[in-house]
Amino acid sequence: MDWYKRSILVIDDEPAMCQLVETIFKKLNADVNSSHSGEDGLRQLYGLQPDLVILDILLPGIDGIEVCKRIRDVSEVPIIMLTAVGADKQLVNALRAGADDYVTKPFRTDELTARALAVMRRAGTKAQLYPVPVYDDGYLGIDLDNRKISIEDNVLKLTATEFRLLAHLYRNADKVCTFEQILDSVWSTQYRSTAENVHVYIWHLRQKIEVDPKMPKYIVSEHSVGYRFVKHSVKIAQTT
Repeated sequence: MDWYKRSILVIDDEPAMCQLVETIFKKLNADVNSSHSGEDGLRQLYGLQPDLVILDILLPGIDGIEVCKRIRDVSEVPIIMLTAVGADKQLVNALRAGADDYVTKPFRTDELTARALAVMRRAGTKAQLYPVPVYDDGYLGIDLDNRKISIEDNVLKLTATEFRLLAHLYRNADKVCTFEQILDSVWSTQYRSTAENVHVYIWHLRQKIEVDPKMPKYIVSEHSVGYRFVKHSVKIAQTT
C-alpha cells in the first residue's frame, strides 16, 4: 500500500513516543499529526479525518479507552492501541471499546507498520466521520457530537456513564438494545457484573429526561430483554 497522502493521528502524552511514531511513518511519506491528550485528540479527529489513529491507553484526563469509545461514536477509522507490557485487562477493555489492534511498548518499527498496514487494508477506503443526527422534539434535545443533552433548552448534567448509555440507546433509536449489547457498549469489563447496572442507570436517566419517570415515553422497557429509545415528533410535555 502507498502511504503517500495517508493521514495518521497519534494520541500519546509522551512527546518522545509521538516523535518516534511520526518519524516511522513520515519516512513512508505519510502525513502524521500528534496530540498529547484525549481531549485534543478528539478535536483533531474532526478536523483531520485521518486514515488511522494510533492511541495510547494511558492518557491524562480522558483515558485511551474512553477516547476509543468516543471515536467509535462517530467513525469507523482503524484504531491501534499502544499498551504497556502486562496491561492485559486494559487491553481487553480497549478491544471491547472498538480498537482494531494493539502494539505493546516497546515495539519494533516493522511490527507497528505491519499492523497499521493490516488494519488499514481491512478498513478499505478512507473512513469518514459520520454525523449523528441532532434530535429535538421541543422537549428533549440530543446533540451527541457536541455532547449536549437538554430539556426545554436547559442543558442537563449527565455523568459519563449516563451519557454513554443515552448515546447508545439513541444511536439505536426504535430498536431493542439487549442488556448484553448495552453492557458491551457502555461498561468496561471489570464493571460488567449483571444487568442490574443497566437498570440502575436507566432509572437515573429517566429521572432526568422523562416528564413522568414512572410512565416513561423515551426509554421504554422490553421485558426481560432490554430497553428501547423512542423518538417523538411532538413535544412530550404536551401529550401527557
